[in-house]
Amino acid sequence: MSANSETTTEDRESGSQATLRNLGNSMADFGGRQVGPRAHLHDERARLATLEWSHVGVRPLGATLGAELSGVDLARSLSDDVFREIHRALVEYKVIFFRDQPLDAAQHVEFARRFGELELHPFIPPNGEFPELARFEKSEKIGGYENMWHHDVTWREQPSKLAVLHAIQVPATGGDTLFADMYAAYDGLSDEWKERLEDMVLVHDYMRTFGAMVPKDKQAEMRERFPQPEHPAVGRHAESGRPYLYANRAFVDRVKGMTREESLPIIEHLSRQAEIVEYQCRFHWTPDAVAVWDNRAVQHYAASDYWPDIRIMERASVVGDRPAAA
Repeated sequence: MSANSETTTEDRESGSQATLRNLGNSMADFGGRQVGPRAHLHDERARLATLEWSHVGVRPLGATLGAELSGVDLARSLSDDVFREIHRALVEYKVIFFRDQPLDAAQHVEFARRFGELELHPFIPPNGEFPELARFEKSEKIGGYENMWHHDVTWREQPSKLAVLHAIQVPATGGDTLFADMYAAYDGLSDEWKERLEDMVLVHDYMRTFGAMVPKDKQAEMRERFPQPEHPAVGRHAESGRPYLYANRAFVDRVKGMTREESLPIIEHLSRQAEIVEYQCRFHWTPDAVAVWDNRAVQHYAASDYWPDIRIMERASVVGDRPAAA
């Protein structure tokens, strides 16, 4: 046997993995039919599989995002070591979940405040006692309307860094929340799109979703409070250092330097990346479950498939910084 033909099983497997990864770096197109990614999630999956934990149990949920944490009582004051590991799990998995956490409003606020200063939402009704908690109360009188992929409050100059959502009452079926990995959404773009996005800035506007809630005599005041912020289409995460796609249909009005009509195909293409199933995880709520998500690294979608059943949630959001360009 010649030297050139002496290849080991390990060599062949390594070469096959490299070939598959090269094939899967972007969406494949078969005769005009686009299919999902095949390989570029591999490295992140492999990295997450090597992580070790000392203070919490961690059960991964999705391919590259989402983990259920156990062995923690959020109603108690957490030690610095335990909290640091919770925070590390959030950075690594982008969204984390806890079951059976019967928090009262004060405990919810106390836990959320460990992550930073809490913001007040100007459009969503608050918990009557704690204005830091936005209350989402759905029943036969009002159905869910958060069933679109979005980052929260990108219409702020400083959008939320993260959110802590507590399930107070949930329907027997339905009402799940889905999350999409926006690191993966960026990584999966073609090289041509990545180059196109290098200096792209998107203009965001609360009016696209919450405008109908503002009386005409208050519109000038609200516009002064919340002018149209400009954020990069691709942000650089302050803690992980990774680029993430930062575009959603809910709040992006246009590409800077373009009209709304010229911008729509770009907004649509970028927003569609969150819809790729391989980038997602799905969480089925149970009473007193808690989710904490990184509002930069993920988008979320609240499935509205439970009307007229009751679903009551409360959310505390942590003030973030202006998104930095990648």
